[in-house]
Amino acid sequence: MTDQTILVVEDDTKVSRLLRNVLEGEGFSVREAQSRAEVLDAVVAGRIDLITLDIQLGADNGLELAREIRRQSSVPIVMVTGKDDLIDRVVGLELGADDYITKPFHVREVVARIRSVLRRAPPVPLAECAPPGPSLGCPPAVDDSRRFAFDGMIATPDRLELQDRTGGDCALTSGDYRLLTVFLERPKRVLSRDQLMDLIGGQAWSPLDRTIDNQVARLRKKIERNPSDPKLIKTVRGIGYTLACDVEALQPGAAPAKSA
Repeated sequence: MTDQTILVVEDDTKVSRLLRNVLEGEGFSVREAQSRAEVLDAVVAGRIDLITLDIQLGADNGLELAREIRRQSSVPIVMVTGKDDLIDRVVGLELGADDYITKPFHVREVVARIRSVLRRAPPVPLAECAPPGPSLGCPPAVDDSRRFAFDGMIATPDRLELQDRTGGDCALTSGDYRLLTVFLERPKRVLSRDQLMDLIGGQAWSPLDRTIDNQVARLRKKIERNPSDPKLIKTVRGIGYTLACDVEALQPGAAPAKSA
């Protein structure tokens, strides 16, 4: 039995029942939601470790819902949908989904992918469970003292937050945050693909594995000024990647130093 809770967001009751039975059989706690309002209420009201999200939710749009979830929480999202459209798949991942499964699916694959995402994902910050208040019993906020300033942005790894160059929030997946943190903690160091795979908690890398390259490409789209000509995360041919910019570790409450 695990202490992890999965929120199944599905308007097809047969599919929802199937996922619930399988996941509970694997030891997960399962909650269900069928609409945008139910999902957002569940994200705010209680600890959710992962969400399976259907794109087609009747009157609600699953892609827009993913965007709303990501504004409020870094909880991992696995899209489970009947739409196998490449554009929907790409948009879903860009909006913050951690994985994407199309129907019809094999339940064992769903379980395996959920476990894989949960293994890679850092714990959802407890402060995300709800605004502080005794009625919700929300635990104390996580320590946000560890912050990094780089290229006009500020990252707070313990909160899985990234402030972009305009001061707004940049929506990253849990995998994006994990990879970015690895680079921020090791600026201007050349990291091999094998090192990166190990540092983000993945499997051993092989020359045929494109996982790291795909994750870097996705992160570049979100933090580079021009993703087609990356200046922050540079490729070191035949080896791996390096974060080429300066990184400033900020003291609690401190503002980043302004460039001359």
